[in-house]
Amino acid sequence: QARRKLKLTRPQREQKLPHLLPDAALKRFFQIIQECGDVQHEILLKLLFYTAVRVRELVRIQIDDVDLEHCRIFIQQGKGPKDRYILFPASFRLVLRSHMKAHPENQYLFESTRRAPFTTRRIQQIVQSYRVRTGLTQPVHPHLFRHQMLTYLTAQGLSDAQLQLISGHASKKSLEVYQHLSLEAVEDAYQAAVRALEI
Repeated sequence: QARRKLKLTRPQREQKLPHLLPDAALKRFFQIIQECGDVQHEILLKLLFYTAVRVRELVRIQIDDVDLEHCRIFIQQGKGPKDRYILFPASFRLVLRSHMKAHPENQYLFESTRRAPFTTRRIQQIVQSYRVRTGLTQPVHPHLFRHQMLTYLTAQGLSDAQLQLISGHASKKSLEVYQHLSLEAVEDAYQAAVRALEI
């Protein structure tokens, strides 16, 4: 109330831009993962990148949430909390199908050897271990892949409204646009954009 009476406004918080990996470093990172031979790690980290999903949402994905036919995954109670779908590349469908067939007893898409879902902390450790093996000096963390993909899709010409559907970001300004957009409308643009990726 005092702030209102004195007509004081809060200073806007400075928004720091994420330090993205150069394309060559990103490709090298995923090449090292492939060379190390842990297939589950490779699938997990590529899915994290391709979908721009938050890591705490990734660890909660269950087998029943994966729709291979439509290349989408149901995210239950994501940030907000709200439900939504995320997309994955059509070229990744066979990889996910093979992973799920290899682990028929899984409840969650990714489980540890103890038959429990991965924790966010464990995924952070996995990312750090590959950062060290790749020889990268700049910080690399799971959320970086979300920034990388959303930046890439922006550069490919996807609109803010399309990106908000893919990423799960909420904005009152975009509510009017949301009325005219659906995930199906975004899917073609997303699939066309990721087709050019080489990781």
